Amino acid sequence: MSAPDRSYVHGVNATKPGDASSVIIAVSGLGIILALVLGVGLASHLVLRHLVQTAPLWMCVALGFRRSRAAYWVGLPLFLFWLILMALIWAYLLGISHVLSGHFSPIEVVMTLIVGASSVAGMGSLIRSRFSFSPVGAIVLFVIMAIIQIVCFRLSLLPSIAHR
Repeated sequence: MSAPDRSYVHGVNATKPGDASSVIIAVSGLGIILALVLGVGLASHLVLRHLVQTAPLWMCVALGFRRSRAAYWVGLPLFLFWLILMALIWAYLLGISHVLSGHFSPIEVVMTLIVGASSVAGMGSLIRSRFSFSPVGAIVLFVIMAIIQIVCFRLSLLPSIAHR
């Protein structure tokens, strides 16, 4: 007797139970949250700012642990955003570019490596996973999540949040 088909669980189109890609996406999102909130946020005394910045990643974490195929398309714009941001920080630190500037403490520099590695791991699992999601749905999720991430990042820079 074969196991029941679990391709549709609790209203969420889920992957096969043995597919670890969505869990890797969830763990990668959680790695970014922990690095930014507990690492950078605590070190710089700006926990609220980093909670706001990482809020969209919780959707990626939740969908990933539920093994939802939507986790792939929710996670991709978030991982891209954080990887680009970390690359810009490293370009500044290496004197290559001044798109971003500022002072980065040693803990913040280490956290950029963790955030970057988590972003690459999350995107890598996206590439290895099967893409059985409608193209229109994927594009819509990607655009919506990119907008949400940009808005949250922008909100975190408001004076009432940025210095808390």
